[in-house]
Amino acid sequence: MTRIPNAASVALIDGDRVLLIQRGHAPYYGMWTLPGGRLEPAEEPEACAIREIKEELGLNCFGLRPIRLLYLANGRFTLQVFATEAFEGEIVASDEVTDHRWVRLNEIGQFRTTEGLVDVVKRAFAIFDRT
Repeated sequence: MTRIPNAASVALIDGDRVLLIQRGHAPYYGMWTLPGGRLEPAEEPEACAIREIKEELGLNCFGLRPIRLLYLANGRFTLQVFATEAFEGEIVASDEVTDHRWVRLNEIGQFRTTEGLVDVVKRAFAIFDRT
């Protein structure tokens, strides 16, 4: 049985790099991951993803493509992950983001990340033929 997402995130792809953020709040404080967050009441996952990117990073993103569902924190979160190469603006990180970096797939292992991140990024790159 597929669960309904209660959170969403986005792999922002720029060539052979993806944008990772270091979380400034719980859950996963201090860990590196994709930007995103929890759905608001009656919000669709794609709308949540677009809103979260704007709130956390000040970027507008478009043309989101679903990658997969992730079940995190012992099933507490059902995360719909999207990917896109279509975004604009300058990064202005909110207090939810301690740091951010553009990284290549082979560099992700240098970071303390959320579970399943390497697989998610591989899938994102594959969608845009960046493997």
